[in-house]
Amino acid sequence: MKISFCLNGENVSLDVPADRRVIDLLRCDLGLTGTKEGCGSGECGACTIMVDGHTRLACLMLAGQLEDCRVETIEGVAGGRLDPVQEAFVEKGAVQCGFCTPGMVMSARALLDADPDPSREKIRAGLAGNLCRCTGYQKIVDAVRAAAAGMNRKGGRH
Repeated sequence: MKISFCLNGENVSLDVPADRRVIDLLRCDLGLTGTKEGCGSGECGACTIMVDGHTRLACLMLAGQLEDCRVETIEGVAGGRLDPVQEAFVEKGAVQCGFCTPGMVMSARALLDADPDPSREKIRAGLAGNLCRCTGYQKIVDAVRAAAAGMNRKGGRH
């Protein structure tokens, strides 16, 4: 099947099998390996991407569902430089092995788009679908709070 969509600001048209998952399309067909597959069943959040401004799990979507959509992956987050959320993750030590980080960043950005100054409880709820085995979450929550504070001081993202 032929699909066309906007990927990280670029128009894309591809022929894909009807049963092609978005995670496989991104990683295998398009070489965008930042989006990770952790569980393949929608439980871990490692494959979180943005589709038309909403978080979606790439392991649970078929490529055909991207038709005429705007898709953003971790590679498109900041256009060649670190996004404030990514900067805060580095500064606060919220990155350990890094496997969950792309999904965490995408979910954190969606949360901050919806609520520029979330409480710690709202951050925990906003990231509840993303699992991390390394950090214990405290540093991740600290990073999202720091990103929110920095973005609010600067008036938004880069």
